Amino acid sequence: MKRLTLILAAIAAFARCGTGSDTAAQAQTVRPGIEVLEARGFQPLVGKRVGLVTNPSGVASDLRSTIDILSDAPEVNLVALYGPEHGVRGDVYAGDHVGNSTDPRTGLPVYSLYGATREPSPEMLKGIDIMVYDIQDVGTRSYTFISTLGLVMRACAKADIEVLVLDRPNPLGGVKVEGNYVEPGFHSFVSEFKIPYVYGLTVGELATLINEEGLNCGQKGDLPHLKCRLSVIPMQGWRRSMLYRDTGLPWILPSPNIPSMEAATGYPSAGICGDFGHLNIGVGYTIPFQTFAAEWIDADALKAKLDSYCIPGTAFRTIHYTPLSGSLKGKLVHGVQFFYTDYEAAEITLTQFWVMQAVNELWPDHNPYPVKNTRMIDIICGTDYVRNTFGERLRVEDIKSFWMKDAASFREISENYYLYNEF
Repeated sequence: MKRLTLILAAIAAFARCGTGSDTAAQAQTVRPGIEVLEARGFQPLVGKRVGLVTNPSGVASDLRSTIDILSDAPEVNLVALYGPEHGVRGDVYAGDHVGNSTDPRTGLPVYSLYGATREPSPEMLKGIDIMVYDIQDVGTRSYTFISTLGLVMRACAKADIEVLVLDRPNPLGGVKVEGNYVEPGFHSFVSEFKIPYVYGLTVGELATLINEEGLNCGQKGDLPHLKCRLSVIPMQGWRRSMLYRDTGLPWILPSPNIPSMEAATGYPSAGICGDFGHLNIGVGYTIPFQTFAAEWIDADALKAKLDSYCIPGTAFRTIHYTPLSGSLKGKLVHGVQFFYTDYEAAEITLTQFWVMQAVNELWPDHNPYPVKNTRMIDIICGTDYVRNTFGERLRVEDIKSFWMKDAASFREISENYYLYNEF
């Protein structure tokens, strides 16, 4: 009898698991480009030797890797893989160089695009007819995967190789645009293109824009524009007003410190402050890019000061935690965690500057100036104006108009490249 009970319990558990999967499938509203490509029988790739730029975030909604989907498809001749920062299988930590290797599952060569070179060399591209790109973006200019895409497009333009982008959702949506353009002299691998810090486009739309608008001019911004033969496999079901949670797709971390969709939203909200170096932003703890904290902060006082600003669409709660890694490992820190109660109204990139203003008003002895790594701040912001001007008084009002000055013009330009016009 006991054995029968266990068997019946196992059957019930299996049934529940099946029901959950069916519910998840029904809840899915968006199909990423890889699924659309598969449904079309991989037609753009048939009869061609295929290269693939991807990482662990390149998956179908059932979690099959794009690498494995293309490798297993009899219609596709996948011949090489190309690894951005963190590698094609995500086994390299942030900032570490990625070496050339062999993929253990497929036996394919893996060429590093985050090592000795960040643009594929002619030798790396030898034997390729078409290059496929499939990586989940986070919608922020300083995230290096879009820079990798631009350099791949340049290299393929030189070699007359087609580029095919498999589109994915922008976690920040397709509406929000914030931050100034990158100025001459401040282009880099974290500011490759003359675009705002938050640009409101999917990666497929962005690729089309930089290809058509002549923005793909190298890390110094002074190389001749090279236009590649580009095509995009759009998603099905995506709307511009969607945040990632609205898509029904599983979140697969594109890099180690973006383990959740909340971290992706927090990245442009806290990352610049993290580079100032005087506050912990949750990196090294369980909620990266979602906090502002330090050992010396009075959390209640900081929350009260931030609440007094009445920042649109933004709320704060006090938090106390002990980082698990980094310079503050094992030390109790105090501060605030932030939330967007009205995402449309919130100016997410300014959150970190409001926090730095509040911290300076409460604890002026902990002013982050002089900044230790001025070059990093400047290339991330795309200018030295933000660092220099904010440093005079640490007041948001001193930089806000400059920071937002290019948003309207970019929206006007980028609308020409929308693949999705439904909001």
